[in-house]
Amino acid sequence: METANPLHDIAVFLKRLQWTALALGALWLLWVLAPILTPFAFAALLGWLGDPLVDRLQRAGRSRNVAVTLVFSAMTLALILVLVLLVPAIERQIAILVESFPSYREWFMQTALPWVEARSGLEITSWLDFQRLSELIRSNWERAGGFATTLLGYLSRSGFALIALVANIALLPVLAFFFLRDWDVFVERVAALVPRKYLPTVTRLARESDAMLGGFLRGQFLVMLILGVMYGVGLWLVGLDLGILIGIIAGLFTFIPYLGPASGIILGVIAALVQYGDWKHVAGVLAVFGIGQVIESYWLTPKLVGDRIGLHPVAVIFAVLAGGQLFGFLGMLLALPVAAVANVLLRFAQERYTHSKLYAGERPGIVVAHTHPQPPAAYPREPEAE
Repeated sequence: METANPLHDIAVFLKRLQWTALALGALWLLWVLAPILTPFAFAALLGWLGDPLVDRLQRAGRSRNVAVTLVFSAMTLALILVLVLLVPAIERQIAILVESFPSYREWFMQTALPWVEARSGLEITSWLDFQRLSELIRSNWERAGGFATTLLGYLSRSGFALIALVANIALLPVLAFFFLRDWDVFVERVAALVPRKYLPTVTRLARESDAMLGGFLRGQFLVMLILGVMYGVGLWLVGLDLGILIGIIAGLFTFIPYLGPASGIILGVIAALVQYGDWKHVAGVLAVFGIGQVIESYWLTPKLVGDRIGLHPVAVIFAVLAGGQLFGFLGMLLALPVAAVANVLLRFAQERYTHSKLYAGERPGIVVAHTHPQPPAAYPREPEAE
C-alpha cells in the first residue's frame, strides 16, 4: 500500500492553482481587450477558412504567394459584391418599414392586442403608447435621412468610436491577408510549444476540431446564403413589401437552430396580415418557409453541413448568447469555435473516463466469447417407420 506524500500533494495543488490563475487571467485579459481583438479574431477566422483552398492551389503547382493572392482576391470580390447588393436593398427595406410603421401600429392596436386581451384577460393597451413610439421612430429617421446617416451620426458623437471603427475596417483586410499567408507558420510555431509527450494527443484533438468546425462553418455559411436568397425571393413573389428584409433576417438566424425559420414565419405572417389582411398571403408565406425547410432538412443541411459539430441546438443557442453577454460581438464570433473545441475535449475526457479504473474497476470484467454453436456430435435418430 502506497504511503501518502504531503509534499507531493501540495506541489500538485499549487500547480493546479497556478494553471487556474493563468486561465482566469487570460479570460480577464480577453474581456478587457475584446474591442481591440475583434478584427484580429475575424481575420484569423477568414484565414483559417481560406487556408484549405490555398493548400489545394499549392498542391496544384502554384506558389504560396500566388495561391494566397488568388484566394484573398476572390474573398474580397465576394465581400464587395455582397455589400453592393445588400446594403442598398436593406436601406430601401428599412425605409419602407419606417414608412409603413403607422400601418403596423394600427394593426397591433386594432387587431392583435384586442385579440390577445380577449383571450388572456390582460389589459395591454392601457400601458403601451404606440402613438408616441411611432412618432419618435419616424421623426428620428427622417431627421437622420437614412440608415447610413443614422450610423455615422451616432458614431460622430464619439470621435474615438469613429476612429476605432475606421481603424478596424482598414485593418481587417491587412490582417486577413497575413493570417492567410502565414497560417501554416502559425500552426507550426504553436505545435513546437506543445510538450513532446502530449503532441500526439494534441494533434489528434486539433485535427478533430478543425475537421468538425471547418466543415460546419463553411457548410453553414452556404446554407445561410442559399436560404436567405430563397426566402427573400419567395416572399417577394408572394407580394410582401418587406419580403427581402425578412428573408435576410431568417437566413442570418439559420445558424441558431429553429430560430431562423421561426423568426421568418412570425415576421412574414405579421407582414402579410398588415399589408393584405387575408389568409391567402399568409398561406403563401407558410408555403415559402415550408418549402425552404424541406429543402434545408433533406438536401442543404445533410449535403453541406451534416452532423459535423455534434452540438445540441440548446448548446448552440447557449454558447452564442453566453459569448455575447461575456465578450460582446467578439464572444458571439468565437462562441461556436470554442463550443466545438470544448465538445471535442469533452468527448476525449469521456473516452478517457470509460477506460479508467474509476469506471471499469480494478479488475477487468469477465469477457464471454461469442462463438457460433457447434452442431451436436451425434443425436440418435429414431428408426424410420417401415
